[in-house]
Amino acid sequence: MSKWKTKTVIAALGILLLIIVLFYGVLAVIVIATDSAPGGGTNSPDRPAGFFKGIWHGWIAPISLVLSIFDKSIRIYEIYNKGFWYDFAYYAAIISGFGGLSLFRSRSN
Repeated sequence: MSKWKTKTVIAALGILLLIIVLFYGVLAVIVIATDSAPGGGTNSPDRPAGFFKGIWHGWIAPISLVLSIFDKSIRIYEIYNKGFWYDFAYYAAIISGFGGLSLFRSRSN
């Protein structure tokens, strides 16, 4: 690999890392500001989380995991949910968030 290609790849990875850090930083602020983390008290048996909350909770799962260390009421999964559609959305968000990183990996011959 030429020096130019190596420098381009390193710069692209640095930019990608910066975008990921900024994205999760903004999500952390939103979660803290809106109290919308799973188990944060916004959902109950009378008001269960649905499809869109499942997507949101899947996207913020890493942040919720860290926050759960400091606040025992925060979980990474909302126990008061509507069932299949919440589970489907949660899983789809996790897969798209973490599986999407594989698009940036180079393929070996």
